[in-house]
Amino acid sequence: MENLLVASEAVVHVIDDDDAMRESLAFLLESAGFEARTYESAGLFLEQVDAGAEGCIVTDVRMPGMSGLDLTRHLKSRGVDLPIIMITGHGDVPLAVESMKAGVVDFLEKPFSDDILLRTISSAVTTPDPAAGSMAAPFKEMLDRLSPREVDVLRGVVEGKANKVIAFELGISPRTVEVYRANVMTKTGAASLAELVRMALLSGFS
Repeated sequence: MENLLVASEAVVHVIDDDDAMRESLAFLLESAGFEARTYESAGLFLEQVDAGAEGCIVTDVRMPGMSGLDLTRHLKSRGVDLPIIMITGHGDVPLAVESMKAGVVDFLEKPFSDDILLRTISSAVTTPDPAAGSMAAPFKEMLDRLSPREVDVLRGVVEGKANKVIAFELGISPRTVEVYRANVMTKTGAASLAELVRMALLSGFS
């Protein structure tokens, strides 16, 4: 596991109202060499952490009081630039897109593997602010490999539309939308919906 992590002892702020989830994540992170700090709410995190905090944030999206998405927007408005990884048991396309547009660096739906989470955190703490323009040229080259219909489906995904909405607007079945979306993932090399949306947003695709 250690060879996954190039930034041991980085601080990871875990925000989740589920006691068992917080404890499980803290154990995993500390076993991997990170320093884990846990908070049972976004409000508690804001009380205890100042604007100069380092590391990254792993937060649930649905919590009592301030949600993970609200926290992201609040931190961005204050100029706090900690990379944020959103986790949820209720993930859907519109929420993923909204989170990415708000500034979340990745979006993981429960259940996720330990390795995927650790790789995501490692990437976030080592490259928290990739140049926005760096994805434009390679992503546009990937777009050239998509069919017109695949581009239409990608546009719907980036706009945060559910499969059934995209299907209705394009006059095709939701199952066909799923096939086109899978083709887009393959052709762009995106490993997850969050990565696909991030690639598209960073490239200026609309």
